Amino acid sequence: MIRRLAALAAIACALSAADLIKPLEETGFQPIFDGKTLNNWDADKTFWRVENGALVGETATDKQPKQNTFAIWRGGKPSDFELKVQYRLAGHNSGVQYRSIELPDIKWAMKGYQADIDAQQQYTGQIYEERGRGFLALRGQATYIGAGNKPGSIGSLGDNAELKAMIKGDDWNDLHIIARGNTLTQILNGRVMSIVIDDDAANRKLEGLIGFQAHVGPPMKIEYRNIRLKQY
Repeated sequence: MIRRLAALAAIACALSAADLIKPLEETGFQPIFDGKTLNNWDADKTFWRVENGALVGETATDKQPKQNTFAIWRGGKPSDFELKVQYRLAGHNSGVQYRSIELPDIKWAMKGYQADIDAQQQYTGQIYEERGRGFLALRGQATYIGAGNKPGSIGSLGDNAELKAMIKGDDWNDLHIIARGNTLTQILNGRVMSIVIDDDAANRKLEGLIGFQAHVGPPMKIEYRNIRLKQY
């Protein structure tokens, strides 16, 4: 295990802020949003709609959910997969859930891994666990989580400020999530932002739901489009 972690740390440290992952020809990806309807998506239509080819979540000062509310994909519970999506955020906070579960007593609420997104770019790029263990890997971190332990850094993926500069605040961003076994990787605009190796078997999830978040609090508007999934 120590040898394996050392190798992964070396790989993580080799990924400098100047190293972009060049787009490859997409094979095996299937669209999971048709850009026209909410078919296969379950959401509170008070806050979610389809507009201009995008799945849109929006709140207002006088139109607030009781808690974070999600548009949930009903097409399955992927285990090992890659998810690609473009997003644009105006205000506050959102996120992409994966390998998540629904809360049995709160409709459209989720618990699980999240690719965090916020308008101030404080959290964008990090791996978070909604209603769970909290921050698992900050932007620029590769971490390891052992059984019952907190995340521990095993390497740097680049300078936080340099990675932040790659995020497009008022334009579309390309998010790429890779979940393979116990390893989660989040790539934003071609740059690896965070990696988690999760060996906390009691708390991790190896499969689960995909969802998009409309966040309670200050007004926000999130748009998601070109949502594609490749399962292994």
